[in-house]
Amino acid sequence: MRKGRYFLTSESVSEGHPDKVCDQISDGVLDAILAKDKTARVACETYITRGLVVVGGEITTSTWVDVDKIARDTIKNIGYTDAKYGFNYETCSVVNVIGKQSPDISQGVNVGGAGDQGFMVGYACRETKEYMPLPLQLAHEILIKLADMRKSGELSYVGPDSKSQVTVEYKDGVAQRIDTVVLSTQHTEDILDKTGKKITEESKKELIEKVIKPVIGKWADDKTKYLINPTGKFVIGGPQSDTGMTGRKIIVDTYGGRTAHGGGAFSGKDPTKVDRSAAYLARYIAKNVVASGLAEECEVQIAYAIGKAEPVGFYLDTLGTGKVSDDKLTAICKKVFKMTPRAIIEQFKLQRPIYQKTASYGHFGRSIFPWEKTDKAKEIAALANK
Repeated sequence: MRKGRYFLTSESVSEGHPDKVCDQISDGVLDAILAKDKTARVACETYITRGLVVVGGEITTSTWVDVDKIARDTIKNIGYTDAKYGFNYETCSVVNVIGKQSPDISQGVNVGGAGDQGFMVGYACRETKEYMPLPLQLAHEILIKLADMRKSGELSYVGPDSKSQVTVEYKDGVAQRIDTVVLSTQHTEDILDKTGKKITEESKKELIEKVIKPVIGKWADDKTKYLINPTGKFVIGGPQSDTGMTGRKIIVDTYGGRTAHGGGAFSGKDPTKVDRSAAYLARYIAKNVVASGLAEECEVQIAYAIGKAEPVGFYLDTLGTGKVSDDKLTAICKKVFKMTPRAIIEQFKLQRPIYQKTASYGHFGRSIFPWEKTDKAKEIAALANK
């Protein structure tokens, strides 16, 4: 646990951010395939730019899915339904360049081995009821609130593309207050002031009062700073202003920079890819350790070799907050948790269409996902007391 006074910042991006559009399309393809062929091998990548969506990657399956329809339906559901936002689900081009997975990889995966090499990291802490870092959790919740109000029509001038950023002040490892909130959101021209270069002060105030303050609540004080569209305006957004690619928001997807990252992206990958499934297991282990009451925070690292079932490395660190030694907790977790790819898939029932929901507002911290359960906490605590 770090001592002294310091600041930590995390960012989130909305479902309409170009990178997140790509993540959702890739996971939409994965879900559609797993609904018909649970043993399919999927590594789906999407690229988006002005008027164009390219879906590629390596997929081996016994079924067929309508990639064009999946892409358009996803873009429609996000909210790109009007030319005023610079991108439209009906008029964009969708190009399908999907190929097959290499047989050199599949021969190791078919017998239960990992679909790739690498290390995956999981983290949990007591800062929030979700066991997530406070800056990231609040950044996600601000954008979820903004999206809900956009879709309900209450904030009709808000577009699909948005970003948030929250800076929290800490003292001796404990969150004290929010120092700064940044919210940049795409919008229509009708909220620009007379200069046409920035949004009105009334619009800024509405976003602060209706979107930000209900989320951050007690963490704000009279010194908290609010920066709303700090460049002035954000009319041109989404794929019209920026390209997007699957897997480029890995810090937003995980822990907001609070802990290490293995480097592998999640979206578009079936659960034989340990980049994804083992990252879910690592979170599950870390969350159950913290929920057991044996630590205030916990970082877990699991490493694999391609084609091999058992991990080549397992590391647990309670960052100085553990009530028992990290060595003891490591030994306990090796007893409690099965870590082969096949065991992870069976534990969380991962060969089913659950993935598109993970592709915006983070893969962790929401109870709808099976890796967020704390059903092993009592067992860990009991073993620690022996």
